[in-house]
Amino acid sequence: MENNKFTITDDLVASREQRFMNFILDFLIVYVIWIAIGTTVIIIGEITGIYALSNWAESTSTYEKMFFLIIIMFLYYFLTEMYFSRTFAKYFSKTIVITKEGLKPGFNAILIRTLTRFIPVECLTFLGVNVRGLHDLFSDTYVVRKHEFNKKKGVV
Repeated sequence: MENNKFTITDDLVASREQRFMNFILDFLIVYVIWIAIGTTVIIIGEITGIYALSNWAESTSTYEKMFFLIIIMFLYYFLTEMYFSRTFAKYFSKTIVITKEGLKPGFNAILIRTLTRFIPVECLTFLGVNVRGLHDLFSDTYVVRKHEFNKKKGVV
């Protein structure tokens, strides 16, 4: 029987620059979603005459705003990586999230990845000696270059 064990090599792993670009672009996308939701709530309140809704949205405290931003960020990362193995930024940088076996990560791995992102300064951990961030290490996943990965895996 043939051994088809897949291994992640350095040429597959996304670069620091790609990871940093992914972080910045994903944060901007989450921020735009957050602003769009808030603006939509205010507009709906004004159009429907439910001024309590628009007043509530305009008067939320900093802690409430941060809470909603965290919820949106969690949903963004969890849903996009769960269903597509990539966020929108990873789509533009042509990278994907895989397991060490070269497979699509499961529910637990994506949940761990997503929750680990909320550790303070975690977003900078991939800039150190190891290109893998804490969310990669804790979930045992890798961010790799999609086209190189497909070539090595034999998928065109």
